[in-house]
Formats: sequence, structure tokens, C-alpha cells
Amino acid sequence: MGTTAMAARQRSSTAARTAVLASADIAFRRRVREVLTDLRWQVREAAGGAETLACLDASPAEAVVLDSWLPDLEIREFIAEFERLHPGVDLVMADASAGGSSRSPRRNEILDALRRAQETDGAIWNGAPSEAEMAELPPRTSPEARAHGEPCSPRTPSASAPAAQAAAAHSVRLPEFIGSHPAILDVSRRVRLVAPRSTPVLIEGPTGSGKELVARAVHRLSPRSGRRMVALNCAAIPEALLEAELFGHTRGAFTGAVQGRTGRIEAAHGGTLFLDEIGEMPLALQAKLLRFLETGELQRVGENEPVKVDVRIVAATHRRLAKLAAEGSFRSDLYYRLAVFLVRMPALAGRTADIEALTESCLEKMAREAPAKEITLQAQSLLATHAWPGNVRELEHVLERAWILAEDRPRIDVGEIEFDNPA
Repeated sequence: MGTTAMAARQRSSTAARTAVLASADIAFRRRVREVLTDLRWQVREAAGGAETLACLDASPAEAVVLDSWLPDLEIREFIAEFERLHPGVDLVMADASAGGSSRSPRRNEILDALRRAQETDGAIWNGAPSEAEMAELPPRTSPEARAHGEPCSPRTPSASAPAAQAAAAHSVRLPEFIGSHPAILDVSRRVRLVAPRSTPVLIEGPTGSGKELVARAVHRLSPRSGRRMVALNCAAIPEALLEAELFGHTRGAFTGAVQGRTGRIEAAHGGTLFLDEIGEMPLALQAKLLRFLETGELQRVGENEPVKVDVRIVAATHRRLAKLAAEGSFRSDLYYRLAVFLVRMPALAGRTADIEALTESCLEKMAREAPAKEITLQAQSLLATHAWPGNVRELEHVLERAWILAEDRPRIDVGEIEFDNPA
């Protein structure tokens, strides 16, 4: 038997009688899991759509049982992504309605499990929480939660189902981002979708818009969150030193290298490497980065032996890399390697309705080190009329300046608002 056929048979064998329960409702998962276990199914659980996709990536399954609401993805969006990535896996809806196009030979057992679970405990939870319930739910995925639990693992019933369910659900917007503009909500949605994977991410957006926040959110929500996120600004390091900074070097590799040094890529082993302003990387170094992405091996400056490194690459730029690639000033093959999943941060000028919420957030942060200050309606209105070429970073600087100018007064007024003058 050929190697490919043997691998396919092994995957099929592993997937047989394995089901993933996708629901934010722990009580629902517990009931269905108990019945399926009695029917000799191996059961894994996921609290959201992104976690379910990551679970299927990690290990094959014969079927997915999907609730009618997910805390992180729209059901139609999840089904479309699921069918694209896992066309051979049976999708069974919790209400027994039609799911995906594939059908498991043991689908009747899953439907029977759903029926028996419903008879045991009344109606199956089938719908999103109310607005009041959502307001009380904390974010589902935090660094602490990631440190104490693995996704997609068999779970024991919680002693307090309501409390556990609250811990499993989260709001639409990630806590890293402030505001309710659709573009910001879409950034949160895309981060949740890609974070559980090792897919390279490219973040585009104007300077000061918060691209590093996106990178940190991707790392925080990823299985790599227990390891380091290492950042490197490609525009801040002289071209002659950038290669050694990125790949590391041995002692005496070049003038001034009095001792060897581990590069940023190697320092991020097992975690995430954030390459800020990737568009400024010299073409010669782009070729070496591309080789690393293709092979997973790097060569320190001054050494001949390659080193195997496992990192997840997140890159950011204030420029449109696709345009640079078309013009020949950025390698198109590297662009396609980096832009597997694209996230675009919007300019602040395009979401002025969020300025009030951003202002409140900035003032709250400053109040941690000094007596709290408020901002008058007149000053807030003035902020709303500004063009904000420096985006959120400029807003933070304007507010910090106003805070200082207000001295010991409890309010920031129009007189303290001074905008950056590019002239």
C-alpha cells in the first residue's frame, strides 16, 4: 500500500467515532457527551467556532455537533469556513436541521444522542443569550484561562454550570480594541478566527492605528500564548545590522561582534515573531526571510549549520504590500507568504464615533497614576472635529498633553486641547 493511502487510512481510523461538540453551553455539551460516550464515541469539546476549527486541524473527527449560536462567529460564517476546510466531516445541527453536505454512517447515533439528551433535561439550549446575560459575561479567552486549560480536550462537568458557562462566553469586541465601529468589530472577528492557528498574519493600517495591538491579541488568543512574543521594528534598525538582529550571529562574524548573540527569530521559538514595518525590509534580507518561512531553518551570521526554529509570523506595515510587490520594491513571493490572512486596521478619521470611548479609555489609564480628570463636552466636541492624521496614537498624545496643561484642575477644557502641528 502506498504512503499516501496508508496515511489516509490512518486519518480515517482516527476520525471514526470521534465527535466535536461545538457550543458555548457547557450543560448542553455535558448531556450530549454522556450519551455519545455510552454509544462508544470519543468526544472533544469546543466553546466557540475558532476553537472548533483549531480542534479539527489538530486531530480529525467524523462529525461535529453544532449549536445554533456561537460566541465568536456567525453560524453561517462558521459553516462556510467549516465546509471549505473539512468537506468530509459530518455537520449535525443541535436542532437536527440540515447541516453540511457530508453524512456520517453513524449519523443516526448522533441524532439519537441529541433526542435522548433533550428528553433527559428538557429542551436543548438553542439560541444566543439575552442582551442582559451578554452584559454579564466576561471575555472567554484570557491569558489566565489559556494557562489553565487546553482547548478541545475532554472536559469534566463543572460544579457550577452557570459560572462555567459565563467563563466560556465572550463579547463580540476583544478587550484590546476600543469602540463599536463595524471595522473594529471586524478586526476582532478576524483575530478570533485566525488566532488558534499557526497561519501567518499580515496587518495593514496607517501609522498609529494600533497594529501592534492586533499582533498582541493574535498571540494572546493563540496556543502559543504561554511562550514569548518577540517584536522587531524593521525600520528602526540600520540595514547593515538588521540581518544579525533577525537571525543572530557568532562571535567575530563582523566588526564589533565581540560575542555571539541569539537573533529575534530564534528568541521567539515556540511563540510569535512580530515584524513591524515589514515593508521597510531590504530586498536582500527579504530573500533570506522567505527561505526561513519555506524551510523553518535559519542560519546565524558567521555559521554554516542551520538551526530549526518554530515560530508564528505576524507582520505589519503602514503601506500596501500588494502595491509594493506589483512595483517590484517588495518580493511578491514573500508577500504571498506573509499575507495568508490579512487584517486591516482602520484610520481614526473613518470612525470618529469611537473618539468618545477612546478618550474615556485614555483618561482612565492616566488616572491610575494621578487623580482622575474628566473632559468637558466642549473639549470632547473639539476632538471630534479634528482630522487625526496620527490616528489613535495622536489622540493619546493630545490627551496626555491636555492632562498636564490642566494642572490640578479636575476637568480638561478646550483651552488644554492642543493638536500636533506638522508645520
